[in-house]
Amino acid sequence: MSMKKNVFISHHHKDDALVDKMTNLLSKNGCEIRNSSIRAKPANQERLDKGLVKEKTIERLLRMKMSWAGTVIVLVGKETHTRPWVNWEIKEAQRQGKNIVGVYEQGLKDKVELPEALKNYGTSWVGWNAESIINAVNGNSIFQNPDGSPSSRQDGYHPVC
Repeated sequence: MSMKKNVFISHHHKDDALVDKMTNLLSKNGCEIRNSSIRAKPANQERLDKGLVKEKTIERLLRMKMSWAGTVIVLVGKETHTRPWVNWEIKEAQRQGKNIVGVYEQGLKDKVELPEALKNYGTSWVGWNAESIINAVNGNSIFQNPDGSPSSRQDGYHPVC
């Protein structure tokens, strides 16, 4: 029996293909992901890149999209820690009391820098493994290195309602 999860996937837009790969991986393992994150069409991405969309407009849209989700998944790559919007999304997820799961990009072997907000508020961060991702999305605190080996951190942030 398949389970359905409403998530918001925080990611760098150049990683849109990895978002598809991850949702397909989870689907093949019995977890249907309904993703509310923003994936800008090329014309809209160009407007965003040129700064033609007000920051407050983006924040309002992201808050609305995120409020629907039970979990925020952060796709973590080598440059994710440098992305200001990723940190903003993690902080907003924490403010909304969401489960916050970092997932290292497929193929990462070496440790990479995590976004500061994920270090502070992440409930889990896991390697590219369907079972680990699904367990974390289901609320289990799991901390792994990119290769899936256990991380030294074992205490997840737990939102208080």
